[in-house]
Amino acid sequence: MKQFLKDLYLNNFFFYILIGIVALFVCAFIFPVLYNAVWYLFFIVLTFLAIDILILFVTKNGLEATRTTPEKLSNGDENQISISIKNYYNFSIFTKVIDEIPYQFQVRNFEIKRKVKTASQDHFNYNLRPTERGEYFFGTLNIYVSSPLKLVARRYRFAQDEMVPTYPSYIQLRKYDLIAFSNNLFQYGVKKIRRIGHTMEFEQIKEYVQGDDIRTLNWKATAKKNSLMVNQFQDEKSQSVYMAIDTGRVMKMPFNGLSLLDYAINATLVLSNVILKKQDKAGMFSFSKKVENRVFAEKRSSQMQKILDSLYNIKTDFFESDYSRLYVDIKKNINHRSLIILYTNFETLDGLHRQLPYLKGIAKNHLLVVVFFQNTELNQIIHKKSETIHEVYDKVIAEKFNFEKRLIVNELKKYGIYSVLTQPENLTLDTINKYLEVKARGIL
Repeated sequence: MKQFLKDLYLNNFFFYILIGIVALFVCAFIFPVLYNAVWYLFFIVLTFLAIDILILFVTKNGLEATRTTPEKLSNGDENQISISIKNYYNFSIFTKVIDEIPYQFQVRNFEIKRKVKTASQDHFNYNLRPTERGEYFFGTLNIYVSSPLKLVARRYRFAQDEMVPTYPSYIQLRKYDLIAFSNNLFQYGVKKIRRIGHTMEFEQIKEYVQGDDIRTLNWKATAKKNSLMVNQFQDEKSQSVYMAIDTGRVMKMPFNGLSLLDYAINATLVLSNVILKKQDKAGMFSFSKKVENRVFAEKRSSQMQKILDSLYNIKTDFFESDYSRLYVDIKKNINHRSLIILYTNFETLDGLHRQLPYLKGIAKNHLLVVVFFQNTELNQIIHKKSETIHEVYDKVIAEKFNFEKRLIVNELKKYGIYSVLTQPENLTLDTINKYLEVKARGIL
């Protein structure tokens, strides 16, 4: 009986009918002839109520439902959650689905209404976009079933207490995976990269075809084969590439729900895959008060899983980053020349100058690329028409900050440090293009 009462819910339609009956009783005081008719109507409603309860609860298991979630959620992307409902009643039912989704989404009005025909199944999906890494706990899948009378609803509960971890954006990883084998990545990016010369890692000798560089003719092989033969070269492989992620307070700024740190983590995952596909060694580490989450640069088959696990476990309190510790750690642990892609953010030229001595020290022994972000919120202020003195003042300040970003690029260039100034949504493409540019120019 206790369970029966827990699963029984009166629908709004029943209360609307009761309100109508109360209104008729009020009218019966004015027109007494209606009094008996209203009582008959009231008993008829109670009869239909009893019938509705009976047909919903007489079947022990009138409904089955399952929730299907991905093995892991992709941070910053739309993830599809599937729900399947099977109707065992001998009549069409009206369902209201309330899924207890993880608290991180802060959704308080989740509700999906579906009609399921007799002895049939219904499948539908909804999407969730997480903006934090970590464990997401799904609660109970609640389904409220009503008959065609729609006076009461019976609650069914399924799929209780399910945990799904949220990892860095592996959906983006798959997006670039199939095109990482060739130079299609050049075309896929925002800008086209022009190759300068060619690298000098020998691959094979082949017959000359129209379009081959005549400077690569191999005269000895030509004389031996009695036909033109050329040396074929390929990009230098097995070069070490490290992604250094600043987890300090400068990376806390949000953009479209994600912090700059999470954008950097997602870009690191995708770029690592591209690096390994290009036969280079991929490694990474994060730093703030200390250097941690280190994965040494290798090109083993298990390297991507190591990087994914390390990125998932990055935790930070957004302290002030210690670049001196970063410099000492790189000097101690990375002994051969490598490409180091540093994800950080500088808002002012003074902020850069405080860290510039350490960046210059790193750039002496390695090829350093500093990746930092444009403040896209400033663009709205800059392009907005100013109507008051206060708005003019805000626009001037915004243009000043925007100009300082370009000054930072020039300042880094002065000391032989490469840079990528990008918007958060273009971070992945721009960093891939910069890596491919370094490969194409052979400057590592």
